[in-house]
Amino acid sequence: MSADYGLCDLAVVSLRDTEQESDSGLRGDDEHNNNNSSVEGFQADMLSEDLRLGGSPACYLNGTVKASASTDSGAPGEVKPCPVHESELDRYCNTEGRPVCSMCVTLGSCQGHTVTQLAERATTVRNQLVDICEKMQLQALRIERFIEHTLSAKERAVQVEASSARERVVAQVNAIREALEEEEQRLLEAVHREEERVEQCLLTQRAHWSQALNTLSNARTSLVHTLTHSTDAMLVNSNQDISDRIEEAEGVGEPKDTEQLNMNRDCSDSKLMLGLWASALLLGPSGQSPAHLHFDERSISPLLSLSPDNRTLTFLPKRQRQTLPNNPERFDSWPNAVCSNPISSGKHSWILKVGTSGAFKVGVCYASMERKGLGNDARFGYNAKSWVLSHYDGDFSFCHNGRNIAVAVVKRPSRVGLLLDWAMQTLLFYDPDTMSVLHAVRQAFTEPLLPACAVADQSISIQH
Repeated sequence: MSADYGLCDLAVVSLRDTEQESDSGLRGDDEHNNNNSSVEGFQADMLSEDLRLGGSPACYLNGTVKASASTDSGAPGEVKPCPVHESELDRYCNTEGRPVCSMCVTLGSCQGHTVTQLAERATTVRNQLVDICEKMQLQALRIERFIEHTLSAKERAVQVEASSARERVVAQVNAIREALEEEEQRLLEAVHREEERVEQCLLTQRAHWSQALNTLSNARTSLVHTLTHSTDAMLVNSNQDISDRIEEAEGVGEPKDTEQLNMNRDCSDSKLMLGLWASALLLGPSGQSPAHLHFDERSISPLLSLSPDNRTLTFLPKRQRQTLPNNPERFDSWPNAVCSNPISSGKHSWILKVGTSGAFKVGVCYASMERKGLGNDARFGYNAKSWVLSHYDGDFSFCHNGRNIAVAVVKRPSRVGLLLDWAMQTLLFYDPDTMSVLHAVRQAFTEPLLPACAVADQSISIQH
């Protein structure tokens, strides 16, 4: 990193060199050396930081920083005496923005102007440059971390996502190969294009921020060189060059992660494939319908009644409700219930008869979902632990974490089927009578799932 930022260049003037220059008359007097102490401290700090970050110790010689020849008294660009009074330019006129001599202030054109000692002005400029260089160094570190960590992690994630998408596409096509050979090819090409798109975005981002890092490094190196190799007069006469370098650095901007650096997971989706894949799983020899599926009596809300076979939930009018035994598994405020067998692997499908109920929810939830209270944590579809198809007031929608997605249906289904493929991270709602997909969601489930239902009108039942 030290090579990139020119930290060795920053530290080419040592305390010993500064003292020698003071003795030879280049620096003026002891007061001026004191004004430079903060800058020299900054140089020492930067050297220490350079070595800590892996910089080369070549900048050192017998424990002392090597001096640069450009600080010699005979260096080109030395400011000449005052052209009017032939005196040393030891003042700085803030009004006119230029170095002046003492006679310019007392007798010349700068009478009555705001004037400071040239050394004071140089110290102010140096302090400002120290702050700017420190900020540039921190920004450069952030850009390096973004390139080395974020972009690299994104590249690995894209490869994983692309591999997962290929497996998902191939798995679906294998189930219905004869009808979907052309669809398989189309989707694989879509995944490939999406992967290429993201890879190109990553390459573009890497190139852009690498260039930005070079620009920032060059600007910083230039400023550090100006800071450490200029006399006071040269420094205060470098306003334009300093402004140009600062403007270059400010134009670099801050790195930021964007959605363009992520794979679009929808690129492998197909309504045709999804419907035929679900049909093949549900109607073929691999279809599974758990005969043991039933509602967990311990979870039944006081707002519901459960049939003797534990397969039918009925919403109760207020006058018919009974007090149920207190149980930590029971939903006590919403008309909810869950089944007793958690799902954590394999493919599973089940069908619920919803009849003409005007208000129900069917789906899945984590076993750890909250059961108590009227808050959203215990309300299906309004938290991050439940995924349900909801029917209310004639409309269908998919609900998860408080977000509702409208679901269009051609004909109101009297039954709703669910297909859960844990390995493919897919939950699908379908109409078993028309074999049409109502809604599908891809989710990386991280906890065991329970089939879940809620009913606020009439009844719903588990079918086989």
